[in-house]
Amino acid sequence: MTTCIIGAGCSGFTTAKRLQDRGLPFDIYEMSDRVGGNWAYGNPNGMSACYQSLHIDTSKWRLAFEDYPVPAGWPDFPHHSLIDRYFNDYVDHFGLRERIRFNTAVEHCARRADGAWDVRLSTGEVKRYDTVVVANGHHWSPNWPSYPGHFDGPQIHSHQYRTPFEPVDMVGKRVVVVGLGNSAVDIASELAQRPIAAKLFVAARRGVWVLPKYFGGQPSDKTPLPSWMPGWMKRRLAAWAVRRSVGSMSSYGLPEPDHKPLEAHPTVSGEFLTRAGCGDIRMKPNIAELMGDKVRFDDGSVEMVDAIVYATGYRLDFPFLDHADAPVENNALPLFKRMVQPERPNLWFMGLAQPLPTLVNFAEQQSKLLAAWLAGDYALPPPDEMRRTIAEDEAMHAGHYYRSQRHTIQVDFDVYVADLKKEIARGAKRVRRAA
Repeated sequence: MTTCIIGAGCSGFTTAKRLQDRGLPFDIYEMSDRVGGNWAYGNPNGMSACYQSLHIDTSKWRLAFEDYPVPAGWPDFPHHSLIDRYFNDYVDHFGLRERIRFNTAVEHCARRADGAWDVRLSTGEVKRYDTVVVANGHHWSPNWPSYPGHFDGPQIHSHQYRTPFEPVDMVGKRVVVVGLGNSAVDIASELAQRPIAAKLFVAARRGVWVLPKYFGGQPSDKTPLPSWMPGWMKRRLAAWAVRRSVGSMSSYGLPEPDHKPLEAHPTVSGEFLTRAGCGDIRMKPNIAELMGDKVRFDDGSVEMVDAIVYATGYRLDFPFLDHADAPVENNALPLFKRMVQPERPNLWFMGLAQPLPTLVNFAEQQSKLLAAWLAGDYALPPPDEMRRTIAEDEAMHAGHYYRSQRHTIQVDFDVYVADLKKEIARGAKRVRRAA
């Protein structure tokens, strides 16, 4: 079976490595001139959301590839430049670079009458593949909110933000950052420094729990609770630890969350709470109206504003697939084991999840099941069973989160990987029964 892999970020190149190890034929296409996708700062394909000061929120202990350790001298939370170097070293170490077709975008994948795929490339070529593997990431298509009125100053999405001076010079300006996710608190913490923004407001629809990067002097994700522990127990223990460590959000001048810790995708920052507590960050409710050089908020307050940064997340987007093949609704695409639709067993999605604690090595684990399927060592369940499993898995992984488009692809990494091993074994039994 010939396989087309779309994208050479960490999900694409780890999948390629797994297929290469199994001797399975594949082509991998990357629209840029480099690997790394989102973690390639200044990526000319426009897909990177890296800003100059970005450090990953996952510790080095959890993001490492299982067959390629991170360098021993790394700090606990590496800068994006280290992640990018690590990715490039991995690709070169395993001889993958010569397998990647750079500067070649996949423009469209069309299902053939025989069930295979015609893949049209930016070079004009059309190639036939038995299987398509989508690894284009999900942090590149910005979600732009809409508000009544108009705003006269610059408005950017966090995806465009690079420094306090680029693409908009924020020095001495009155800035609103919209959102309370990880990018929002990072950017707000940077801009709130007194030599930069004159005033820094953060506007959000609801409060969140901002978690520290360290607990007891150790990275908070370094020693996770065991995967066999029931989810409710893990959340209860984690909530106790969070409250004991950081107290109430109102202590820092932030709105109190309307949910318990870990009932939303965590916002992690080692600086934001201090900035807020020092008065450098001023909290506001959501924007109600844009008023030229002013912004009115839901509490009726009005502020003079020079620039707005929307840190409002991303949309799932697959421009090279017809909607029938990637039927995204309300930012959700139900997938068996977050990889494949029951109706399309030869269209796979790698890394299409928001796993805790990390996405970096997530597809590396998923690729074990994909490679086993391609090699004929694993069989998928019947479609009806796959649909039941999708519903059960989504209830387990995301049922405790408040309802939001932010939480449609949540996964507990350790629970997921433990279940993946069991599913691979179940699929192997199905193969033996069918023999």
